[in-house]
Amino acid sequence: MINVKHLSKEFPKKDGTKLYAVNDVSFEAGDGEIVCLLGVNGAGKTTTMRVLSTVFKPSGGTAEIQGWNILTHPDKVRENLGFLSGDTGLYNRLRVHEFIRYFGRLYGIDDATITKRMDEMVNLLDMSDFMDKKIEFLSTGMKQKVSIVRSIIHDPPVMIFDEPTAGLDILTARNIVAFIRSCKERGKCVLFSTHIMREAERLADRIVMIHRGKVLADGTLEALREASGQQDLDDIFIDFVNRNTDEQEVLAHEF
Repeated sequence: MINVKHLSKEFPKKDGTKLYAVNDVSFEAGDGEIVCLLGVNGAGKTTTMRVLSTVFKPSGGTAEIQGWNILTHPDKVRENLGFLSGDTGLYNRLRVHEFIRYFGRLYGIDDATITKRMDEMVNLLDMSDFMDKKIEFLSTGMKQKVSIVRSIIHDPPVMIFDEPTAGLDILTARNIVAFIRSCKERGKCVLFSTHIMREAERLADRIVMIHRGKVLADGTLEALREASGQQDLDDIFIDFVNRNTDEQEVLAHEF
């Protein structure tokens, strides 16, 4: 599972001030659960996920992946985590099967297990037509599928997907969505980010709304509907953004 406690990440600005990309964020995601980080571009979703994957160190707070602390046991966190982002590095000169096998060996997996897991993912993601092609000749959707297999070849219990369907055609996006659902069916903990309201509605067991680095709301779609008095997720999100803006304006006048 994922347990995030008062997580913050700041970056220095040219004028000497600090930008809080993530500001006191807390939430949980359990085994067999799909949790969505929902927010507009620049809300802090990607930074949060990079901190959880140990790419960035937090400026404050902490988090645990399957009970392992991201600060004290980053190696154990990476063992238990599959992280897919839009800028996952691929080695263009390798063929797809060579690339996946290479990363499987980096995780210390024997060749027989790599082959078995690779075959399972090839069938699930419909990749058989391009497994022998060099990565440099693949389409964006094909590369995204290769990135997924690379990220999960060690069969981790926790999966993190950062905008997994961004820029993909409808057929490839549908394959990715089906894969995310299959992770839940196998009892994995899934955290994914999106700015697409329909995607959050279709996939998430629980939605964590994030805006300007802060959590606005956290709950099931039904709970968010009840709390906001709105039905469409677009309207629900805007309602919580407006509430947060109003609160900040009140505090600004008080101080």
